[in-house]
Amino acid sequence: MTTVTQMKCACSSCLCVVTLTEAIEKSGQYYCSNACAEGHPNGTGCGHTGCGCHN
Repeated sequence: MTTVTQMKCACSSCLCVVTLTEAIEKSGQYYCSNACAEGHPNGTGCGHTGCGCHN
């Protein structure tokens, strides 16, 4: 049996992979940052290098 410990951020435009123990969980989805978890309310990205998500 394989235990999943990492997955892609649930934000559709985000490229980040998050460790589940460090992810922000909201409504059963896992996000790499508060910006992604909140749906980028101010158009701000997650701030991680190489990722340009903002919507």
